[in-house]
Amino acid sequence: MRNDGNLDDHHGLGGPADRSDDVTSTNWAGSGFKYRLSNALSRLAGLAGLDNQAADRRRRNRMAIISGAACCLGLVGFSLIPANPAGQSPTPDQRAEIAQRAEADAASRGKARESVAPVTESPAPSSSPSPTAEPTPSTKPTRSAKATAKPKPKRITPVAGLDQAQMDNATAIVRAGQKMDVPRRALVIAVATAMQESNLYNYASGVLPESQNYPHQAIGWDHDSVGLFQQRPSTGWGAVPDLMKPEYATQQFLAALLEVPGWQDLPLTVAAQTVQVSAFGWLYAQHEWRATEVVDVVVS
Repeated sequence: MRNDGNLDDHHGLGGPADRSDDVTSTNWAGSGFKYRLSNALSRLAGLAGLDNQAADRRRRNRMAIISGAACCLGLVGFSLIPANPAGQSPTPDQRAEIAQRAEADAASRGKARESVAPVTESPAPSSSPSPTAEPTPSTKPTRSAKATAKPKPKRITPVAGLDQAQMDNATAIVRAGQKMDVPRRALVIAVATAMQESNLYNYASGVLPESQNYPHQAIGWDHDSVGLFQQRPSTGWGAVPDLMKPEYATQQFLAALLEVPGWQDLPLTVAAQTVQVSAFGWLYAQHEWRATEVVDVVVS
């Protein structure tokens, strides 16, 4: 085989051509033309392929941008319109469809923001109650009138021949002594003394008109003596308004009795007379049994 490299066309697109010696020059010329034509077509096809690759790359970039924008806008779904073949622009009908879908998406997002906004805002407090709103029941328990009312002390039925007014005054004497926590014997002496001095009625004095301004049940004329124990303001027993109160008068008598040495062992008459200094001191003893009966009823 000889070297045909010097017969190659220097203006051709290919390199050295291999051919057989039995091919005529005319056939060889036709074959070279076909070869050059085939090579040119291959190169054109390669360029077309590159163009198609660039078009595909641009489509993918556009799709990535569209998908990223849809994600940022918080779209739940996205309808993808099929891409046109490489090198072709969208038709007018496709453009109108794209614009219509974009407008619908924007409108739906706007509606979503409007529907969500009122839910996240706190309702403004109403300055006045709604006319149809029912009042809420109070959680604070209400107390009944019976629970809050202070029970009245039981009124003790009279004993020992006393009426109700006398029994009420005797009860007041015993209650005052109980507050002072004095012995039972002191209570009997106090009730017996009041029986002798005032017959268990709360006396005002005709000599002291002031005493008649306070609650009283009778009026006496024994100097300025007032109250259940006929105590005289002029001798230091106390003020008229105070001595007219059964509880205060009892406290004054018992305080003086407790200062008498050995009063517990003294006869009732002696103990009472030591406190009262009466002109008829021996008369106190006659009321001891009745006073004892009254104290027993009140204390029991």
